[in-house]
Amino acid sequence: MTDFRTSAGSWWQRIPPVTRNLIIINLLIWIIEAASSSFGRHLVDLLGLHFAWGWTDSDFNPIQLVTYMFIHDPHSIWHVGFNMFTLWMFGRILEQTWGSRRFLLYYFVCGIGAALVQELVWALTWHHDFVQAIVSHTGLLPEVVEKQLAIHPEQFITMGASGAVFGLLLAFAFLFPDLPLYFMFIPVPVKAKYMVIGYAVIEFFLGVSGNMGTIAHFAHLGGMLFGLILLLYWRHKNGGRRNPFQY
Repeated sequence: MTDFRTSAGSWWQRIPPVTRNLIIINLLIWIIEAASSSFGRHLVDLLGLHFAWGWTDSDFNPIQLVTYMFIHDPHSIWHVGFNMFTLWMFGRILEQTWGSRRFLLYYFVCGIGAALVQELVWALTWHHDFVQAIVSHTGLLPEVVEKQLAIHPEQFITMGASGAVFGLLLAFAFLFPDLPLYFMFIPVPVKAKYMVIGYAVIEFFLGVSGNMGTIAHFAHLGGMLFGLILLLYWRHKNGGRRNPFQY
């Protein structure tokens, strides 16, 4: 374990290096996106995760499984703001616990896992959930929407660090299950394990409700799923010990 808490400097400098640099990169890219709408759209098209529908015929590129994590909605600060606040809140503790290399590996496994789950959900549900969502918002006939999506699969784009961030939430609850946390708008502490279970249940029901809107709920669950698999693997390699500082 690497302990960064004794480092000299400001509170910003005391944030562990991987967490700090991830926040810097995400914020810088968002500022560039927001500063120029045309260039921002180009970045979203280039780096956002596209639907791999016969991927050689779409704008999908395998590198997008990674780059989409660094692209956020350029029209609102809330998307990137929530993700970066959560990354700061939980990422610094996990990085201090695991060390930088293990933390970075975990972060990318969760993010890439979330992207893979999103691609699977797209492949299984676009004929129903996404077509119906577009129909309800545009008033177009379902057959018209399906035809357009078949011609332009690039209209499916996911972006943001939420999948990786939800993996961090899971890891925090996995390591510190009984640590009390304050949930938004709830004035009493909630144990970390219950908070994460609640998040997962909400995301699942929002995902299966058919009213997915613009939020990739199953990608969030995918980040948590891949994070759990990696955590269980590490625990198995570690002889099943629960002490988080023994990783």
